Amino acid sequence: MRHKMILQSLGAAGLALVLALSAVSAQQPPVRIRGTIEKVDGQILTVKSRDGSELKVKLADNVSVRALVKASLAGLKPGTYVGVSAIPQADGSRRALHVHIFPEAMRGTGEGDQPFDLAPRSTMTNAALAEVVSVSGGHTLTLKYKDGEQKILLPADAPIVAYAPGDKSELKPGAKIMIPRATKKEDGTFEAANINVGRDGLTPPM
Repeated sequence: MRHKMILQSLGAAGLALVLALSAVSAQQPPVRIRGTIEKVDGQILTVKSRDGSELKVKLADNVSVRALVKASLAGLKPGTYVGVSAIPQADGSRRALHVHIFPEAMRGTGEGDQPFDLAPRSTMTNAALAEVVSVSGGHTLTLKYKDGEQKILLPADAPIVAYAPGDKSELKPGAKIMIPRATKKEDGTFEAANINVGRDGLTPPM
């Protein structure tokens, strides 16, 4: 009798472990996907990621497509809501890797300063642009958000892009994409409700 109770207890513990692991698997955090579309089959994109791996991405029925277009320093006006990826320098300052300009409707998106996975030790600051000052080698951007501010050097060669309304027709072989929040499924494929696509051959720099 006691042996049977022990087996039942172990069985229950095993079931609980399986359920716990399933819950962890189901709650995997979203991932970013960067790469080039190789094939389109209905709602399924075959994407060659920047590390060379091939990924299958299923688009949501109501997928939101945003185009990224080239912009310039002229678009960086005080009050503009922007995202700036950067890497820390030896002196403690930050050097921008890129700037993307949000449309007014996206103001407040991801506001703040946080780690980013564009490059080792990189950061992303989404904030209102308070000031642009010309300095040797580029410009210093002062970014203000609800919990503080950052000053980041924007080199003259750092790409500046802006969002524009996009369309699913732009999701075609050869297009460069960036998916900010893809959900990994148990079979290894991904699902995406939002996708950024570079227009006219542009590679999304974020």
